[in-house]
Amino acid sequence: MKTKYILCAAFFILQSNLFNVFAQSGAPYIHDPSTIAECAGKYYTFGTGGGGLISDDGWSWHSGADRPGGGAAPDMMKIGDRYLCIYGATGGGLGGGHNGRILTMWNKTLDPKSPDFKWTQAVEVAASDGMEDQDAIDPCLLLDPTTGRLWATYGTYFGTIRIIELDPTTGFRVKGNKEKDIAIDCEATDLIYRNGWYYLLGTHGTCCDGVNSTYNIVVGRSRNVEGPYLDNVGRDMFHGGGRMVINASDRVCGPGHFGRTIIDEGVEIMSCHYEADFELSGRSVLGIRPLLWKNDWPVAGDRFKEGTYEIESERRGYSLELSVDFVRMQQERQGWFNREAMQKPPVPIANQTLDEVKDSWPSGNIAVRCSDYMFRPWQHWTITAVPEAGGYLSNPYFKITIAGTDRALAATADRELTTLPAFTGGDEQLWRIEQLTDGTFRIMPKAIPGMEGINTRYCIYSASDSQPTLADYNFNSDNSKWNLRSAQ
Repeated sequence: MKTKYILCAAFFILQSNLFNVFAQSGAPYIHDPSTIAECAGKYYTFGTGGGGLISDDGWSWHSGADRPGGGAAPDMMKIGDRYLCIYGATGGGLGGGHNGRILTMWNKTLDPKSPDFKWTQAVEVAASDGMEDQDAIDPCLLLDPTTGRLWATYGTYFGTIRIIELDPTTGFRVKGNKEKDIAIDCEATDLIYRNGWYYLLGTHGTCCDGVNSTYNIVVGRSRNVEGPYLDNVGRDMFHGGGRMVINASDRVCGPGHFGRTIIDEGVEIMSCHYEADFELSGRSVLGIRPLLWKNDWPVAGDRFKEGTYEIESERRGYSLELSVDFVRMQQERQGWFNREAMQKPPVPIANQTLDEVKDSWPSGNIAVRCSDYMFRPWQHWTITAVPEAGGYLSNPYFKITIAGTDRALAATADRELTTLPAFTGGDEQLWRIEQLTDGTFRIMPKAIPGMEGINTRYCIYSASDSQPTLADYNFNSDNSKWNLRSAQ
């Protein structure tokens, strides 16, 4: 399912009280979702059965998307100024058989309330007769950015995964095109392209059994769109190969139906469904995770957890901290120059506490800097979700405060950083935290005083080893990147 370039908006969250992780809020119930598509500032995903979900902001979802034809597992992508939908009309053992049909149709808009909303007559582009070792269901689309050619894959465990070529202008099958078998032992495939590689992602395992479903997503890659697709140890997906991309975690299981969305350079998310969310009665729900790339292999990042962190610069490894005086800790010196002390049993030294240092801090705003990490209270930041502030694709907005206090990190009108004595909920005190494709994070204020609208440009940036500021995000510079390490 295909890449979409999107802008970020506001979102709401549903927090798991047990694990402090975040899932899409509202009513995100769907099975076999298409890749998220943007239309007129709203977000859409379509699922099995003909319906789908709409989001005004990309985080809180509700029903209402409309797709005729029923059937299963659609994919959706925008080509030019129109939206192309591909779906399986039957197959998958539905009704007891594997005689499936793959259909395509177009619409000018995905908004069912628009006067331009009208699906074209669906046309068949592939089929299976129920007798051959193949099942025409679960299609996806790839518009090759290097050639402009349009490809589709389809198939299930019953036989093979096949690839065909479509006309990107009409959505019809290219005349004379011959389908090709490229994989087995998976279903709900997706094709994507990145850095000279074509990737075939397939959903492996069992589905449709709630908390007992073993669905997971695996991948192989090829320099040729028609394969062969090999995994990380050279196994061909046509012989059952596949490298793991995502499986069960954080009390959700059965991820399937991969979709990729590019938000910015180095900022990507993957969408899927979870067969069962243990926190939501085991229902099938929409999932959104950071998408990482490790040695040119896709892997799902972790759902972000609230907590207390060291915020460490990728540039030098120095830590974000308050610009306050360093308070020394008292210790009986140990070593060759104090042999008497060395004869005593070792005793752990407790970390310096907030109460031991906070009275030496100024009462007003305090600037921030970067320095060596020393486990000190002025280097520990508690990151907490602010549900009423909305969010963006992957997380809610957060407040970032010095642990044990209400002192809040904030952006200033001159694009610098400060900390305020208390968090007031202002947009300049809200932070967008996104895991990048290399595993590091970018941290951006929701807004900058004096600038209109939501900030999608400026991030916390290491102007020097010790001086953080706000500057243009640049994925190719370690100045823009931070690591979040559990504070100890």
